[in-house]
Amino acid sequence: MLLTVDVGNTNIVLGVFQGKKLLVHWRLSTNHYQTSDEFAMVIKDLFEHQGIKLPDIKMIVVSCVVPPLMEILESMSEKYFGIKPLIVGPGIKTGVRILYENPKEVGADRIANAIAVYEKYGGPAIVVDFGTATTFDAVSEEGDYLGGAIAPGIEISTEALFQKAARLYRVEIEKPKSVIGKNTATSMQSGIFYGFIGQVEEIVQRMKKELGEPVMVVATGGLAELLGKECRSVDRIDPLLTLEGLRIIYETNYET
Repeated sequence: MLLTVDVGNTNIVLGVFQGKKLLVHWRLSTNHYQTSDEFAMVIKDLFEHQGIKLPDIKMIVVSCVVPPLMEILESMSEKYFGIKPLIVGPGIKTGVRILYENPKEVGADRIANAIAVYEKYGGPAIVVDFGTATTFDAVSEEGDYLGGAIAPGIEISTEALFQKAARLYRVEIEKPKSVIGKNTATSMQSGIFYGFIGQVEEIVQRMKKELGEPVMVVATGGLAELLGKECRSVDRIDPLLTLEGLRIIYETNYET
């Protein structure tokens, strides 16, 4: 079995693959102060609920955008699984040309998304990843990573609104019953929810014009189900696309 680990600033997404099949997955809060031992015990408990044992895992691949956690994950993998994990980063084979001015600047999760969207849906394609940041990544008809756009995510934008506006308060991120809010809470929900929908629609449409041909648009990330289905430009919702990309990267490096 292959354990895929996608570490973001807000969440850690874990997945266990048997061959190409994703057997089970979990989403955890990212804890920057968690030790390797604590992280291993969390995984062990999750595994036990699914009848998986630590020795069942023979391979591990990690995408991490939180540098302090990289060493912790490597230590955990070697101590509890006896495996040196494949860390997605400069120097590993991805099977995709990265047409960025400095390829080292592209986050591992964005590359994983690009690889997975091309294998599953073909190109050209755009991936909209609703995470801590909302990222937009373009893939060519040939599967090349072309670049994209990065915008503040809906959760951190909402938190900034609360912190900077003295008379406003935290609200749940959800679709309001109407665009015209009848109180402060629903007015904020409307502005937040439909404001982000509008952002996605505008950026995607402009990227489509630059790509110049029919484009598949795929939404992924923790809020893909909530926001993606409201976006007219989104063709598919695939919340676990990044894990699929990590699996493909592992196969590219270790399987023939």
